[in-house]
Formats: sequence, C-alpha cells, structure tokens
Amino acid sequence: MNTKENILILAKKTILSESESIAKLIDFIDISFADATQILFNSKGRLIVTGIGKSAIIAQKMVATFNSTGTPSLFLHASEAIHGDLGMVQPNDILLCISKSGNSPEIKILVPILKRFGNLLIAMTGNTTSFLANESNYVLNTTVDAESCPHNLAPTNSTTAQLVMGDALAICLMNLRNFSREDFAKYHPGGSLGKKLLLQVKDLTENSLKPMVSPDAPIKKVIFEISEKRLGATAVVENDKVIGVITDGDIRRMLNENDTFSHLTAKDIMTKNPKMIQSSTMVVEALNILEDFSITQLIVADNDQYIGIVHLHDILKEGIV
Repeated sequence: MNTKENILILAKKTILSESESIAKLIDFIDISFADATQILFNSKGRLIVTGIGKSAIIAQKMVATFNSTGTPSLFLHASEAIHGDLGMVQPNDILLCISKSGNSPEIKILVPILKRFGNLLIAMTGNTTSFLANESNYVLNTTVDAESCPHNLAPTNSTTAQLVMGDALAICLMNLRNFSREDFAKYHPGGSLGKKLLLQVKDLTENSLKPMVSPDAPIKKVIFEISEKRLGATAVVENDKVIGVITDGDIRRMLNENDTFSHLTAKDIMTKNPKMIQSSTMVVEALNILEDFSITQLIVADNDQYIGIVHLHDILKEGIV
C-alpha cells in the first residue's frame, strides 16, 4: 500500500542502497586509478569527458567540477561526437569515457575512432570485461551490485557511483596541483561562494559613510552623527586615531541613566578600546567576529587610522550568509 510509512521505508532503503554502493567503490581504487590520475596531472592537454544517456549528464557535472578545481575539461556527447564534435579533440587531450555497460552502440563506434586519433583513453565503467574496458588504457571500476530501481533498470546506484568516482579523481588532482583556497576563488568570483573567498572589508567601506566625532563633541552632535550616517554607531576619533565607539545602544543607556545630558560629551559615554579590524580582513571573518561578540558593527582601522564602519546589514546584503 502507498502509505506514508511505506514511502518513508522505500526512501530510506534507496539511500541505504546507494550509500552501500558508494562504500564498495573503496575496493576499486587501485593502481589503475593512481596511474590515470598521474597521467592527467602530467598532461599538456585537456580532459575531455564523454558519455551517453544518464552517463552524459554525470559527465557534464564532472566537467564542471574539474574546471573549477584546476583541471581544464570539456564535455563531449558520445552520439554528437561522431557527427562532427570530434573536431574539439586535440592531440594532447585525454578522454574519459563513462558507460555503465561499456558496450553501448555509440561507445563501440566512438572508441575505435578515438584510438585512431592516438589519444589516451580512460574508461569509467561498471563492466570491467566490456568493449570499452578492453580498449582503454586505464579503467576506473564503478561496478554496482544492482540499481535502487525496483526493476533494476533506472540508473541510480550506477550514476551515483560514477559521480563519486569522478569527485575522487578531481580531489586527487587538486591535491597534486596544490590547489589552494586562493586558486579556488579565482574560478568562483561570482555568487556567495566567490564573495566568501574574495570580498574584503575595504570593498564594503570604500564608498560608505564614515561617522566620527571628537572626544569633546556634545551628545547632540553624537546623536546627529549616528542618525545621519545610519550605521548605528560612530567612531570617536582624536588625532586621526580611533579611541572609542558610541553605538545607538550607548545612547539609549545614557538617556535611561541621566535626566539631562547637556553636560556630557562623547568621551563620557564612549566604549574605549572597541573591537577593530583591518580593511584587508575578509568579510566572512568580520561576520564571524560580529557573531562571536553579538555585535552589529565593527570599526575598520589600519594602524589605528580610521577607515570606516562595517555593519552586519551590509554583509547580509552581499549574500555572504
């Protein structure tokens, strides 16, 4: 019966089945995998990943991962390859052909042509005795016992195994290339990921307002500065150096504690030695500081020279979180 309980049981069974298939891949990581990885690392050409059907979709994801982690890659659809797209293959390129059976008609047509080109061929297949495996220079074994599909037909476990094997290959290549966070950032300049890796505090403060008052400024001036600059705080600056900060919270506490404030100045209510960061600090690090101290603003200063204020709202607007 299609009860909610049975749906949950089947969903969990599918996840367990696929996770077991992935776990068994560990036994297939052999010398052929290591050799193929080293060949790709030392290659002067590109990695061209090809496949048919669902394997072609996995191939496209692999290409995206390889490109973003320092291995120049292209996707070649196996059926389109024999209708003109083989023109993208250059002499130094290495081909990674993905096929569960290793015996599909398109693969049997494509592989001999690639061999005539003289390119090295890496097979990723669930059938190590297949045509593809026998004709390839290296074989990455992605054999699974069965699909999660109740009819053992729809590619599920097999495509997951291909995806994971591709990730293992990409990570090994990253390691060989000493691919750093900075390298990763170069290939991901857009979106929240790129901003986390690239955006510095100075990028938020360069064109922002810069609230500041002198230590002797009357409270009316302080309130006006905080309200006008709309950052919820103002720096207290003396001889071009930050000596304190006043937040709108400080103003509220001052009003609660005093019936009149005409005799008070900025230095009377400021917080001395405020939390400060340099303009070169990564924005994601600034966010961590704000969260750790449960505050919403940070003074930005380089060698005590006041640069501005970075506010939590400015960070959130950048989509860092």
